[in-house]
Amino acid sequence: MTTAVFLMILAAALVHAAWNALVKADGDRIALVKAMFLTQFICSTCLIPFVPFPARQSWPYLCAGAVLGTGYMLFLNWAYRMGDLSHVYPFARGTAPLIVAIISAACLGEQMGPTGEVAVVLIAIGVVSLAMTRGGAGFREPRPVLLSLAASGFVAGYTIADALGARSAGSPHGYMAWGTLLYAVLVAGCFQILHRNHKGHPAGRTRRNGIISGLMSYGSSWIAIWAFTLAPIALVSALRETSTVFAVVIGVLKERLSLSRWASIAATLIGTTVLKLSL
Repeated sequence: MTTAVFLMILAAALVHAAWNALVKADGDRIALVKAMFLTQFICSTCLIPFVPFPARQSWPYLCAGAVLGTGYMLFLNWAYRMGDLSHVYPFARGTAPLIVAIISAACLGEQMGPTGEVAVVLIAIGVVSLAMTRGGAGFREPRPVLLSLAASGFVAGYTIADALGARSAGSPHGYMAWGTLLYAVLVAGCFQILHRNHKGHPAGRTRRNGIISGLMSYGSSWIAIWAFTLAPIALVSALRETSTVFAVVIGVLKERLSLSRWASIAATLIGTTVLKLSL
């Protein structure tokens, strides 16, 4: 992983934190998600004539990634309905790098080296511990935690599927455009079915936030898909999940930074530094 790729993934992590904050903060989340994925559908439709068609062997991964990504969005939405961003987001994103690292090493034969393994573990511990700095109060209602952990399993699943798909597609750009096209249709369709009784027209602010979130999510995902063709899956996954730290740093969580929270941030940043030094 070159320095340029490293910095691009960090930028994608920052953007990922920002669009999650918009989704969580908006009062009409269902309408925002629909606007978000309509934006992504339009982006992919416009780009398809200009990108290569994915190779046939990549389509099983492309379909699997879209289905798993849809599962992630559904579980994340359910978790956000019950818990705060600072509680849900770290659990939903933090355990995925460990799952990805174990699967990529055991089943895909990818080796990171001892330093890379230490970096992944430090990042995962730092991210997950951000959710645990709330103390025992964060576990009195277990449903947000369980839903977040389920969402994390979907993150790990679509991360591996997309990495393998991008590598076998012949072009990460074609894979991204076609994969997002299917992903957007599935998510919008599921949200429409599950919330068919949702009435009223979204406010202008909600539509605007949906468009902005869609563009940010699209760009963030594009960088990750591209990076999977250039670096080990586990390292890209771990670096991308530093988005949780960015969420804290930019004030998205709107909570006072306690000593334990600073310790969690420090663990994640140390892991990120170790990862860079291992490259």
